[in-house]
Amino acid sequence: MASALALQLTLGCKLEDIEDEDKDIIKELQTLGALEQDNKGLLKLTNLYRIGRIYLSKDGRGYLESEIKQEVDLLIENDHLDDARHGDIAVAKRIIARKGRASGKVVLIAKRAELYSFGYINSMQNDSFEMLNIKNATPLSVDFAGYDTQTLKIYDLFKIDAYSDKILTKIGNLNDPKVDEKLSLGLYHREDAFPEACIKEAKMIEPDIDTINHPERIDLTHLDFCTIDPVTAKDFDDAIYFDVASHTLYVAIADVSHYVPYYSAIDKEAKKRGFTTYLPHKAFPMIPRELSEDICSLKPSVNRLAFVAKIALDRTTLKSLKEEFFEAIIHSKHRFNYDEIDALLQEPKSDDASIVKLLKFIVPLYAITQRLRATRLKQGFDFRSQEIKLTIDDAHLLTHTQIETGTPSHSLIEECMLLANQAAAKRFTGENDGIFRIHEPPQLSKMEELLSELAAIGLYVEEYDDSPSLIRAIQKEAKVLNLESEVDEMIIKSLKQASYSATNVGHFGLGFESYSHFTSPIRRYSDLILHRLIKAQLTKDEQEMEYLLRNLQPLCARVSELEREATKAEWDFRDRKFARWAEGQIGQYFEAEVIEVGNYAKALLRTEMQGIIVYIKANDVALFDTIEVAITEVSIPQATIMATVMRKIASKAIEV
Repeated sequence: MASALALQLTLGCKLEDIEDEDKDIIKELQTLGALEQDNKGLLKLTNLYRIGRIYLSKDGRGYLESEIKQEVDLLIENDHLDDARHGDIAVAKRIIARKGRASGKVVLIAKRAELYSFGYINSMQNDSFEMLNIKNATPLSVDFAGYDTQTLKIYDLFKIDAYSDKILTKIGNLNDPKVDEKLSLGLYHREDAFPEACIKEAKMIEPDIDTINHPERIDLTHLDFCTIDPVTAKDFDDAIYFDVASHTLYVAIADVSHYVPYYSAIDKEAKKRGFTTYLPHKAFPMIPRELSEDICSLKPSVNRLAFVAKIALDRTTLKSLKEEFFEAIIHSKHRFNYDEIDALLQEPKSDDASIVKLLKFIVPLYAITQRLRATRLKQGFDFRSQEIKLTIDDAHLLTHTQIETGTPSHSLIEECMLLANQAAAKRFTGENDGIFRIHEPPQLSKMEELLSELAAIGLYVEEYDDSPSLIRAIQKEAKVLNLESEVDEMIIKSLKQASYSATNVGHFGLGFESYSHFTSPIRRYSDLILHRLIKAQLTKDEQEMEYLLRNLQPLCARVSELEREATKAEWDFRDRKFARWAEGQIGQYFEAEVIEVGNYAKALLRTEMQGIIVYIKANDVALFDTIEVAITEVSIPQATIMATVMRKIASKAIEV
C-alpha cells in the first residue's frame, strides 16, 4: 500500500500540502539537503535520495520499495538499516556503485509502521510477568517502571510504546467483554471522541436552512424526495426522487463539502479517519455527530443542503441521456427503512396519503432499476457474499446473528447510487484528474489456480477465453452443484481488492469502464473530495482544482489504506464476539462445513449463531465436507476458535 507522504515527495508537492504531522520530517530532509524544487516549483527528493516502505527478509537484509514503477527497489544491507523496521516508511540515500544491485542506506524514518502495541499479561509468578503481543501472541519486553505491579492481574491489557517499551495506558482486562470495543478500535487506529476544536466548529454551524439565505442554490423543496436506509441508520447520506413524466432520476447527496472547508479542524480530522467505522452497537463517525447525524443528514420534514445528480434516462434503452450536477435545497418527505419498502413493493397500498403519493414514483422506479441491474450483470458480476449482522446486549455479549441478504429495496437504492457514481466518474478523463473507485481484473492464472482447487469437488470448466468468462463458467457449474454462495466466497478471495486511484482502470466486479464514489460523503472522505472536484469544475475555480489535483495520488493512497483499517477493525470486533460466545461452548459438538483446506483448515459452524468459523487440525477433510466438530480451545486475546473433527458426515469430493 502506497504512502501518501512518499508519493508527495516522489511526485512533487508544495510545502502547504504537507500534513502537520509530517512537517518535522520535511525540516529534517531540508537539513540533510535531500530536497529540491523542480521547474514547476514543486518540492521533491533529489535523485540521490529515495523514499518508500521497508521490507525485511529472513536473512536480515531489507528492501526499500519505491512508490513508482519506474524506480528500482533499493537493497538495504543489514548494517545500513539504522533502526528501520518492517513496514516503516523510510528515506534512503542511494549508494552509487559501478556494478551490482542498486542499494541504499537509511538516513531517516519518515513514518513508523507501529508506534505502539497492545500487550496482555498471560502469566504471573511472584514479581515476574509474561506479557504477550495481542496480535500474534509473541513475548513483549515491557518497562513497568513507576507502575504499581501489585495491582496487576492475568489478562490485564495495556497500550505499550513500541520503541521505549513503556506502558502508555491500561486499556482494561480481557475478561471484560466491553474492552473489545477499545481494543478493536486501537489496533486499527480508529477514533471515538473528536478534538474539542472539531466540536466547536460543528456547534457554530447554522442549525436551520432557509431557502432565502441560499439564493444561489436550486430550490427542490417541492419535490417528493425520500430516504431508504437500514432501520438503525442515523446518518442519511442520500435521498431519491424520480420524475415519472420526464423519466428523470434525482439523487440528492448530503452536501458535506459546504460545511467542511479546507484546512478546518473537522476536515483535518476527517482526512485522518477517512471512513466511519460501524460496530454492531455503535458507529464511530468520520465527522462529528453534530454534522453526521444532524445538519448534514437528510432527515425528513426539514430543509437540507444537498449536492444533486440529475440523470435523464432513455425510456427504451435506459441509457443516460443527460447528466447534471448542482447544489440544491431539498425537503425529504419521508424516511423509509428497507423492510417498509420491501413490504410496499410487494403490496403497494397504504392508508397514509403521503406514502401513496411517494409510491407513484417508487414502484415504477423499482421496475426500471431491475432492468438496469439485468443489463449491468451482462458485464459485471453478482457475487453471493454473505454479510453477518451481530446483535450484542448491554454486557457486550453476542445474543444473535443474522445473515443480511439483498432484498428488492436494497437493489432499488443500489442501482440509483450506481447511476450517480457512474455519472460522477464520467466527468473526468481518468488521467490523474479524478478520484476513481477501481477494481482491477484478476490474472487468468489466479483463476485457474482456483479452478484446480475446485476440481476436487467435481467442478470442471473446459472452455473459456479470459478471466471473466472463466468466472461465469465457474459460477454456472457451482449453481448445478448447489454451492453458489460457497464458491462465490472463494472467487472473491481470489480477486484483487477494490481501491481508490487518480488513474481510471475501470471496475471489474461491477463491469463499469468508469466508476467513482459520490454518494456517501458523510462516511467516506473519498466522496467528499469528489464533491470538491466537481464543484471546482462547475465554478471553473482553477486554483482549487490545481490544489486538489496536485494532491490526488497521495490522497488516493491514504484513503485506500484507511479503508482497510476501518474494515479490519469491524472484522476484529466481530471475531472477538464470536470467540466469547465459543468460550461458553467448549466441549460442545456442532455440525460444520469445511470452507478451507490445508495445515489449518477452516470450517463454518452450522448453528443458530451464523457466520462462526473454527480452525480445525485435520488432514483427511476435503473442501465442502460436512463434518461434526467439538470446540476444544478458544483464545480470547487472539479471537480464534479451535475445534477437533469428530467424524465426517458427508463429502462433496469426488472419488479419484
